[in-house]
Amino acid sequence: MGKLRSAQWYAGQDRNAYIHRAWMRRGVPDDAFEGRPQIAIANTASDLTPCNAHLSEVAASVRDGVYEAGGIPLEMPVVSLGETNVRPTAMLWRNMAAMATEEMLRANPIDGVVLLGGCDKTIPSLLMAAASVDLPAVVVPGGPMLTGTFRGTPLGCGTDVWRLSEEVRAGTLSQEQFVRSESSMIRSRGHCNTMGTASTMALVAEALGMVVPGVAGTPAPDSRLLQAAHGTGRLAVDMVTAERRPSTFLTKASFHNAIVALAAVGGSTNAVVHLLAIAGRLGIDLTLDDFDRIGSRVPVLVDLQPAGRFLMEDFHRAGGLLAVLREVRELLDPEAKTVTGQPLVDSLDDASIWDAEVIRTRAQPLVAQGGIAVLRGSLAPDGAVIKPAAASPHLLRHRGRAVVFDSIEDFHARIDDPGLDVDADSVLVLRGCGPKGYPGMPEVANMPLPKKLLEAGVRDMVRICDGRMSGTAYGTVVLHVAPEAAAGGPLAFVRTGDIITLDVEGRSIDVEVPADELLARGPNPATVAGFADPRRGWERLYIDHVQQADTGADLDFLVGSSGSEVARESH
Repeated sequence: MGKLRSAQWYAGQDRNAYIHRAWMRRGVPDDAFEGRPQIAIANTASDLTPCNAHLSEVAASVRDGVYEAGGIPLEMPVVSLGETNVRPTAMLWRNMAAMATEEMLRANPIDGVVLLGGCDKTIPSLLMAAASVDLPAVVVPGGPMLTGTFRGTPLGCGTDVWRLSEEVRAGTLSQEQFVRSESSMIRSRGHCNTMGTASTMALVAEALGMVVPGVAGTPAPDSRLLQAAHGTGRLAVDMVTAERRPSTFLTKASFHNAIVALAAVGGSTNAVVHLLAIAGRLGIDLTLDDFDRIGSRVPVLVDLQPAGRFLMEDFHRAGGLLAVLREVRELLDPEAKTVTGQPLVDSLDDASIWDAEVIRTRAQPLVAQGGIAVLRGSLAPDGAVIKPAAASPHLLRHRGRAVVFDSIEDFHARIDDPGLDVDADSVLVLRGCGPKGYPGMPEVANMPLPKKLLEAGVRDMVRICDGRMSGTAYGTVVLHVAPEAAAGGPLAFVRTGDIITLDVEGRSIDVEVPADELLARGPNPATVAGFADPRRGWERLYIDHVQQADTGADLDFLVGSSGSEVARESH
């Protein structure tokens, strides 16, 4: 180990070193400032981020591990984004949270960091920050909640919200029973217990190499999570000693493994924009096509909601991520290393499947080729994504008449109108929901179906949007259409009645209108009126600089890294 970065603050006898040490003493031993790694615990705990509310307890175990290994732990609250509460969408602030965390890590006398996240945008923002500041960093995921039940049936948080709310609209479930299920769904601390974005990003972070192998997916109330947090605190000190920064082990091979894992677990489409953004911070050439090339033919082995039946508590007891990765070992890049300094594949030898209903074998997959598919065509020149495992097989090749909505408000106003000209073969199109248009690319793409069709027994339709959908959602939904309508994409020019063709196997999504005619139309004034146009603040900065979904929706001036050096003193 070379000279510690924190020594730039604490070493010496001058006035500035005096200031830095004196204000940090407050009961710590004298040798706290001499050769002992200063480890930040970047904590996204917040009462307004219910999925992360328990992370201060996890932080205490990390703290013990850091002290035990000879380091000095320093808890550092960072921006926390609660998916269920913040408006208009947590995605609007993912880049802000990443920027704030990066700047605070750089600005402070820190040698390494343990990143505590759980809810959807917290782990991605922490990883983006860690990649840009490039200090030794390791993630402890907060873990999923335990399974709740209602009327004797397990409830998947998120997924069953969508399902039960549609049953109310269809008239097959009473409003009273729907409300009664509310108190049963969230049984314990932790994030969503489905294979939503929170679970997906925890597992993908482990496959990427940023989590100690075997930790991701440990339920939040499980005491083994605290044991893992303690061990991770110790590891963080070792990482500083070994100068093991993200740039020393995160490579294109790491992202290859993350994409294989994403497909094999049936993970959320949201992981696509997050992995693209993280790769952009590292300067790694990851593209939308890599997700299709590497992951689209990978079998889905995990039978979890929303693609399957079980929940994260079942996944953990069945063997977890390492058991899944052992089944697809030959698809992994054996060179990719982890925070431990060892190859990821070295962690797989002792992994076993303990419940073959929850985690399928390669010979008996849930879906033979269920990874995320990338579509292109006249409706999405720069790409769109779909999750076949969560779609209806009979709709993966479809031709239908567009029913267009110019904004989410337009959608809500008209979708249940008995006079709406729509049938089961129609294609619902919602625009104005991309990074610039909403702003922030919200999870509104899994549009509720028209009430009159629900009452007739219809449970899925092809839906197309330039926004995202919750990782807990399901259905035949084409997402992340790029360019978005607000950036001049063809989606802005589609009209009700146009014929749209979807061919997932052929990787195409087209509108049957000649290109010159489509562009000559210009956008509908109602579409333009729905685009966000803030006067000031973060939203103004975001709209002016956000990139499109196909490259990760980061801000253009945040792509890349600035390292950890700060040249000037504070006094």
